[in-house]
Amino acid sequence: MHYNCIFTLVKQIPIKHDTSRHVNEYTSVDIEVGFIQSFYDIMKLETLMLSQTFDFLRENYADELALLRVDMPSVSEIPAIKFYEAKELIATSYNRQITDYEDFEPEEEKLLSDIIKKKTGCDFVFVTHYKASKRPFYAMDTPGNPELTESFDLIFRGMEITTGGQRIHDYNAQVSKMRARSMEIDGFSSYLMAHKYGLPPHGGFGLGLERFTAKLLGFQNMRHATLFPRDTIRLEP
Repeated sequence: MHYNCIFTLVKQIPIKHDTSRHVNEYTSVDIEVGFIQSFYDIMKLETLMLSQTFDFLRENYADELALLRVDMPSVSEIPAIKFYEAKELIATSYNRQITDYEDFEPEEEKLLSDIIKKKTGCDFVFVTHYKASKRPFYAMDTPGNPELTESFDLIFRGMEITTGGQRIHDYNAQVSKMRARSMEIDGFSSYLMAHKYGLPPHGGFGLGLERFTAKLLGFQNMRHATLFPRDTIRLEP
């Protein structure tokens, strides 16, 4: 499997948070891929990346892994489940009422991971087909169902670490979706230029490095996975 990929490490600053799941400044491992067949190609690529990452760690950092008593996951295939099916599975398995039909509560991510771990032995699970209202304007709609998108999250040991999916490459489809959201088209002329003159089917994902590291090492707070965590009360050093 060969793709044209762009790989970047990007420092991002989201809105203010004060939880064990967030820091105000985090490192995003971003990969964008062109000439794909579907968003499942992106999921396959991330699975391969994770598999090779763990192989590299085992080969080069065995002493450190032993020192930290890291429970290294085995990744050959990662199970996938659609968002609505996952919500219903959690509700049925744990007799929980569904209160949010657009996203997961943190507790639901943990419960879903527990279910998948028991059923498949895998520490990861892809959740696919999130609602269009929860995804950016450039997320491709699911063919035949514009309420859903060709997108996914990756949950690792009870926490979402990745968001990704296929992007819109057709000019008319992109403009139509932007107008439906009352966006100012003229302000996106440079962005839309690629769509107008020939953008291939493409997609990508962003992995939160601190979340990934925290869950791999068994930390309860992702602040422990970064040298200088930035939060609502810490700016220096």
